[in-house]
Amino acid sequence: MPRSYDGKSRLPLVIMFHGAGGTARGAMRQTGWAAKADEAGFFAIFPEATRPDQARPARFRGNPQIWNDGSGRAHAGHRNIDDVAFINSLMDDLEARFAIDPRRIYVTGFSNGASMAFRLGIELSDRIAAIGPVAGHLWMNNQRPARSVSLAFIAGAKDPVNPLDEARARRPGGRSIEKPPLRLSLLSWTKMIGCSLRPKVARDENGVKTLDYGPCDGKAEVVFYIIEGMGHTWPGGKNRLPEWMVGKTTDKLNATDVLWEFFQGHPMG
Repeated sequence: MPRSYDGKSRLPLVIMFHGAGGTARGAMRQTGWAAKADEAGFFAIFPEATRPDQARPARFRGNPQIWNDGSGRAHAGHRNIDDVAFINSLMDDLEARFAIDPRRIYVTGFSNGASMAFRLGIELSDRIAAIGPVAGHLWMNNQRPARSVSLAFIAGAKDPVNPLDEARARRPGGRSIEKPPLRLSLLSWTKMIGCSLRPKVARDENGVKTLDYGPCDGKAEVVFYIIEGMGHTWPGGKNRLPEWMVGKTTDKLNATDVLWEFFQGHPMG
């Protein structure tokens, strides 16, 4: 919780989801959300997904923690782990214990965690004010959330793991697989909440192009940040995987700062 928290004021909550094979501690180091929460005065939490063998410690390759993001992949999808119910219960518990503003609950995540943020934006749209996925897919097609949820989506133009415009991706480790282009996730969300499909270029400088897809239904907004030369990393954060595996990192944009600014402007109406 924020160091200056007085125990009475209702504060926003940001839920940050780690990527496949990640951990809560790794996500804290990678993104800087905990430091941002102290600085700006909000709650930040870092839940952990299940792993194939819960009796053994998490390992990136041997026993990876993975969210059931709606793709049907890995143990979480095969076993139909109910991560949506887990997060719903977690929010209930946090709201009972702390002074959380229910109109300002936001979710973000990286890669598989970004896909989980997309899923929650659909299935828990009555509780989540806005979402901020980074470098992950929307796997749930032909859905309609109960409420139009605003989206700030960040992607690298040179992401080899979840490519922006190519259907051929590379797993960490080198094997090539088929995946839908990441841009399709953005377009699916814009259609889902009734946005314009002809975006305005809000800004294009320093290797970052910002596209605005508004107006959308219910006064929601969709903003898409495309970062030139960036691979499968958290922009402005600490990359934990080698460049040969995930591509280049960048300091052209700090995703945590950008997403927090976006969240501040999008409480639940």
